[in-house]
Amino acid sequence: MNANRPDTTLAELLEFVKESRGFDFTGYKSSTIERRVAKRMVAVGAERYDDYLDYLELHSDEFAELFNALLINTTGFFRDPQTWEYMATEIVPQLLTARAGDTPIRVWSAGCASGEEPYTVAMVLARVMGDGPFRERVKIYATDVDEEALDLARYGAYAPSQIEDVPGDALERFFERTDQRYVFRKDLRRSVIFGRNDLVQDAPISRIDLLVCRNTLMYFTAETQAQILRRFHFGLDDDGYLLLGKSEMLITHTDLFAPVELKRRVFRKVIRPTLRDRVRVMVGNAARGHIPVEADSLREAAFDVGGPAHVVLDQNRSLIMANDAARRLFGLGPNDFGRPVQDLELSYRPVELRSHLDALDRELRASEIKAVKWRIADLERLFDVRLTPLMSDGLSMGTSVAYIDVTEPHRLQDQLATSKRELEQAYEELQSTVEELETTNEELQSTNEELETTNEELQSTNEELETMNEELQSSNEELETMNEELRHRTQEVHDINSFLETILGTIGLAVAVVDRNQRVQIWNGKARELWGVSPDEAEDEQLLGLDIGLPVDELRQHLRAILSGQYRRGKAFQCRVTLLPLGSGDDGDVPGVIMMMEAVDG
Repeated sequence: MNANRPDTTLAELLEFVKESRGFDFTGYKSSTIERRVAKRMVAVGAERYDDYLDYLELHSDEFAELFNALLINTTGFFRDPQTWEYMATEIVPQLLTARAGDTPIRVWSAGCASGEEPYTVAMVLARVMGDGPFRERVKIYATDVDEEALDLARYGAYAPSQIEDVPGDALERFFERTDQRYVFRKDLRRSVIFGRNDLVQDAPISRIDLLVCRNTLMYFTAETQAQILRRFHFGLDDDGYLLLGKSEMLITHTDLFAPVELKRRVFRKVIRPTLRDRVRVMVGNAARGHIPVEADSLREAAFDVGGPAHVVLDQNRSLIMANDAARRLFGLGPNDFGRPVQDLELSYRPVELRSHLDALDRELRASEIKAVKWRIADLERLFDVRLTPLMSDGLSMGTSVAYIDVTEPHRLQDQLATSKRELEQAYEELQSTVEELETTNEELQSTNEELETTNEELQSTNEELETMNEELQSSNEELETMNEELRHRTQEVHDINSFLETILGTIGLAVAVVDRNQRVQIWNGKARELWGVSPDEAEDEQLLGLDIGLPVDELRQHLRAILSGQYRRGKAFQCRVTLLPLGSGDDGDVPGVIMMMEAVDG
């Protein structure tokens, strides 16, 4: 650094940048410029503007880093979707109706950065018009002062994170997917022309139907904004539209643009009757044009009834104008007009104006004092006091002072802050509840897993029971088969018994069958007739114990002989008795005896 050189100021640094590279940043807000230059100074280790100027002289590549810091390229596709929906449904159809046939549609996207905004305009127009008419009629001039951003915009290639706000149908229709990026369709991209244009220094593009400049003016001072807006007014066609960003209202430029839809920041050009008037507007000399007396009266009437309390001071700081709200607020009467402001109450209530007026005369830049407290009739009110220089041909004609009552907005802000704190507390409680629910959910999940395990065990047990049931069914079927065989055998035995009973009943002989213990097993009807003893009395009784007059002693020897296997035919008595063995086992044992008895004549 040159020790003999006086300390460099920010304005001198910006003048050096302008002379070296042709970029003029003197119209930008000083606070924004100062903050961003300070960031670059910290990055390169410069403590003062002198050091940073020396660094720029020695390192030419730092200019690119400085411009990237100063030129704000924050943008995106379809910012504020409701605005673009309004453009598609209301503004574009009106433009097309006014320009029927093959009339070209000219669009200017000012401050386009890396191209998202003009490509959004292209998609909106192509959706409404169709691809063919769009290619034939539309020219979109996209401008910026940042050449690096313009180079990116010309490629029209964007990363997936950059196209997140593009609707799905638009993404599919207007972009082609490559390996890592989405590229805007080449046939439609030809209608978008990118070029460098400095809004402060370069001439505006003319005969524009739609001018899109969103959130760009906000980075300029009020005077520079007015200059740019006059250029926009000149460049727009008489029935053209201006679309601004959410932060840009044009409250102080109603002579240039009238709101069409203020909520969407859509404005229409206020038509000047002649080309001469249009040129005067662009160069800031519209005040010299002829204005009818009726217009002056109308303007004064509108000033009197409109907006917050508002007073106008001339260059000598005398009260020239005060609307109805200001007269009531400060108790001003006809005798107060023309008096110096220091002789009036408003010079020190609600705020001391003298120091602010002095600063305004030095800087010629609008200023605002926020949230000034003023007690009126035992009620405390809050005012934003806005001081704006009234300029003509670069000279100050006076000062506009507006008193905006912000008591209610501040009360709402306090309520909002309270609600926000309550919401944060509720959110913390909700988060705690969510954590408890997550813990409960984990426990329920664990219980569910245990139940699933138990269910699997029950399913396994059920399968075992089903297997056992099948086995039981099989056993039951076998038992039924055996039972059926048993019934069949029983029926056979029953038939045999019936057959034997029939034989014993018809044989004509008295027959008794005894077992090995000489107990009567069968006693037929003929034996009953012969001895007078019924089967119930004889069966299961000892044969030799029956008192029937039968000479049982004589039969005893023969019975034993037969039961022991040594038997012979009986001999004839008066009662002929025939004894026969009842079957014989394989081992030679005789289970019983058949005794047949027949009476014979002596």
